[in-house]
Amino acid sequence: MLQLFQTEWCPSSRRVRQRLTELGVDYITRQVPVEKQERKALRRVAGSDVIPTLVLDDAAPIVGEEAIRVWLDAHVVEPAEAGAHNQKAAKARRRQLEEECECLQPATH
Repeated sequence: MLQLFQTEWCPSSRRVRQRLTELGVDYITRQVPVEKQERKALRRVAGSDVIPTLVLDDAAPIVGEEAIRVWLDAHVVEPAEAGAHNQKAAKARRRQLEEECECLQPATH
């Protein structure tokens, strides 16, 4: 089982989670502390404190968003519904931004 060491506030972690979902890949999330010096479990398994990091059962850990995306593109076949996941995620992000940003809200007079 793949393990993704990540945080919810990290944009790179979010993009990797989204890509894993698009590809239909099951994985376990491992939350890491905010402070790098506290990321002992991540350093123990990956030799790094960088997030996101994807830990595989039978290969070296993959550190960083770009390296993870390259590995996924080389090892996972993209299913037909990947585009639908991507569109749904984009729509949800737009909705979230609209809810959070008053400047995008229609003016009420």
